[in-house]
Amino acid sequence: MNDTHNNKERAESQAPIRLAYLVSRYPAVSHTFILREVLRLRELGFEITVASINPPDQPPEKLTAAERAEMERTYYVKRHGVLGAATATLATLATRPGGFFRGLKFALRLGGTDLKKLAYSLFYFVEALMIGRCMARGTLTHLHVHFATPAATVALIASRIFPISFSMTVHGPDEFYDAPGYFLSQKIAGATFICCIGAYARSQLMKLSPPDHWNKFEISPLGVDPTLFAPRPFRADPRPFEIICVGRLTPAKGQAILLDAMARLRVDGRDLRLRFVGDGPDRATLERIAIERGLGGVVVFEGAVNQDRIRELYAAADVFALASFAEGIPVVLMEAMAMTIPCVTTFITGIPELIRDGQDGLLVAPSDAEGLAAAIARLMDDAELRQRLGAAGRARVEDKYNLHRNIDRLAAIFRRRLSGESGRG
Repeated sequence: MNDTHNNKERAESQAPIRLAYLVSRYPAVSHTFILREVLRLRELGFEITVASINPPDQPPEKLTAAERAEMERTYYVKRHGVLGAATATLATLATRPGGFFRGLKFALRLGGTDLKKLAYSLFYFVEALMIGRCMARGTLTHLHVHFATPAATVALIASRIFPISFSMTVHGPDEFYDAPGYFLSQKIAGATFICCIGAYARSQLMKLSPPDHWNKFEISPLGVDPTLFAPRPFRADPRPFEIICVGRLTPAKGQAILLDAMARLRVDGRDLRLRFVGDGPDRATLERIAIERGLGGVVVFEGAVNQDRIRELYAAADVFALASFAEGIPVVLMEAMAMTIPCVTTFITGIPELIRDGQDGLLVAPSDAEGLAAAIARLMDDAELRQRLGAAGRARVEDKYNLHRNIDRLAAIFRRRLSGESGRG
């Protein structure tokens, strides 16, 4: 209670920071942490306008109450269509001709001689005009973006047209694998500052930039609310043993490796069930593999679910398994850990910053189905180990990945970095 009271006092004693957030899709099932971040910053006194390139990825009836409320107050670029694009183009030409042509020249340079890239750069340019006009109407001068992907390209171009600055939260790892394609060096140079979700993300930005840009990089971990993701009942002898995997169904998540591990465990006579929570382009392939490996009766595809439903699915799980080949620091692991679910995942990229092998969970080599199966079997056979790792995982989240504490840290970064800007009200 004292921490909450002190936070409110600090927020009330300072003039509010006013800024815009730009998101590729908002709200989105796989990026609920952005919504939590926005809501928490508003609780701390920030005035935030959210703009989204695309509409929500679920119909209104499937959104939670908080998501529906956010949908109602969000500016959606594509919903304004050709008329919105034409209005922004003409208005910017009339009021900021110099910025218009400076931004157009910059967008054309990003596209280069590749016709496809050039076409996309022109789309980003038009979206930048619309975002800039939206910010001008709200007298906002700073734009923050999650992920160094196309939405950040829009922000970069907008900063060349309008008198605004921009910053990013960089997660990785996709943009690190194709840094030129994501114009990552240009974004590092153009951003006022960059929040990195962990040391791994910061190290990759350092690799791509000269040391005189390194003072832009801030460590700003993500987090979950331990009161919302509370401990679930422990089952000492579950039958069947419930394994859950939450995330988009894509090749990078390594779900086919998890199916291979499941098949090995079934051959050993193990009584278990796997639930995939999430959807994506790999679903049909994974469903086919499950049938071919004789797992049709033990693998359940739940599809995409909202936050109300996902906690019910977590509560029924005995182990969380994630066989990813590429990750930042997954929020879904934090959610599972907060609910005292022991986690088995791969020692790649930023994951070891969250889970220390044998202390807060179990880490295995990526692509190693045999090792993954062995780790799951070890947890199945040792209820005491499951209970110990579950408790340690929750303690780790409470200590290092507590949502409120980490957003307070982000708020301090915004205040320090933006204190001299005219966007402060």
